[in-house]
Amino acid sequence: MATSIKDVAREANVSIATVSRVLNNVDVVNEDTKKKVLEAIKKLDYRPNIVARSLKTQKTKTIGIIIPDISNQIYPEVVRGAEDVANIYEYNIILCNTDLDPQKEMEYLRVLSEKMVDGVIYISNSLEENIVKTIKNIKMPLVLIETNGKDKDFPSVIIDNKQAANDAVKYLIKKKNKRIACISTDKEAVNASALRYAGYLDALKENHIEYNEEIVSFCKISRKVEDGYEAMNSILEKTKDIDAVFCVDDEIAMGAINALRDKNIKVPEEIDVMGFNNTYGAANFYPKLTTIAQPLYDMGSVATRMLIKKINNEPLEEEIFVLPYEIVERDSCK
Repeated sequence: MATSIKDVAREANVSIATVSRVLNNVDVVNEDTKKKVLEAIKKLDYRPNIVARSLKTQKTKTIGIIIPDISNQIYPEVVRGAEDVANIYEYNIILCNTDLDPQKEMEYLRVLSEKMVDGVIYISNSLEENIVKTIKNIKMPLVLIETNGKDKDFPSVIIDNKQAANDAVKYLIKKKNKRIACISTDKEAVNASALRYAGYLDALKENHIEYNEEIVSFCKISRKVEDGYEAMNSILEKTKDIDAVFCVDDEIAMGAINALRDKNIKVPEEIDVMGFNNTYGAANFYPKLTTIAQPLYDMGSVATRMLIKKINNEPLEEEIFVLPYEIVERDSCK
């Protein structure tokens, strides 16, 4: 039989109200009594009834995290950062995987609201208008990671994706590359990939390089490596007159390299390949990927701190927290 709050009160020789005050960090309990109660809780391995407690406090000490694809190498590190901070503040986490399905995203937002989570960390594949409307309707503390809506009206943790892509392409140009292909997933969606594609376009324009649609491919994002492979092949079927490839994701870059290898095109001797995200696989693939590093762990931890402040109605220092990025030079660029 589970230990009850009455058992703790009996063990500590105090009232049930005193145990409740200790559990809720009410300051009126003196230190000696508090110590006795905490010792009794530990001895009896007491776990408070979260449902009953939430009815009284209107808080469940639970955070929902919505991610687009649990198999993607980006998100485990983001979630780890979020979980470490949540543990510090004694919050539990409910993890929701949407499989890149906008309908699932909206359904999970509703479910988490019904489950009375205190707030949500939301990593969306694309913040289209219907998603934004759902977020606003649930009226629950929420922090975005990786992107924001068109109006930038949600608290968020991001990097400057457009500028990062711009810097990546300029890096390739400094390597004497002029015919730089691009593999992206989106052109006009409200997400990080579309911003990275825009950064690619800006870098070409700033360096007076003519845009060539033959060497640009937009792939799916459901099977990252395979999608990158197919996208690279679709470019090579049109022309082999390229000297570099900018990919908006590391796994897409890995697929592109596999396609080049199958065509006996050497990376980086003949073609440079640049990835994005600096996932675990980037340093273990062959050749090791040159890539843009996002501070994935920090994105999760900063977002969780922001969310807990929102839950507690504390002001945020910044509504949109822009973290630094860097180019990590490895072996896929000469």
